Amino acid sequence: MYPEHLLTPMRQELTSIGFRELRTGDEVDAALKQEKRTVLVVVNSVCGCAAGRARPAIARAISRAARPELLFTVFAGQDAEATDRARGYFTGYAPSSPSITLMRDGKVAFMLERTNIEGRDPSAIADDLTRAFDRYCAPTAAGAAQ
Repeated sequence: MYPEHLLTPMRQELTSIGFRELRTGDEVDAALKQEKRTVLVVVNSVCGCAAGRARPAIARAISRAARPELLFTVFAGQDAEATDRARGYFTGYAPSSPSITLMRDGKVAFMLERTNIEGRDPSAIADDLTRAFDRYCAPTAAGAAQ
């Protein structure tokens, strides 16, 4: 595990744009277990593809009107229980960090795994996300206001 002070800026890249951090398995269950709305769950990471690709792409994608109703994040390698529990909801997918999962009606509707993130431009990743949001998410007041 990394010293927490090194991770704070990486956590804040998502929390500053509206994500709620889930740090325990119980928090993950409370957030996801019975949720029927659209939810974006980001498995954050210290790796370069999270910093230079995933987080900038996510920030761009959620600035639109069509976006998930709820935004959550867990931190791989740091909040292990929360990350493992979140991954338990991603049926049919192997553990991946970073990863970006759009859930609807409690099921995975769309997912970008590390292999869909690393080596790609943040704009291309954001385009993938916005297409998924257009397909699965209704416009939100928060997205329209940004």
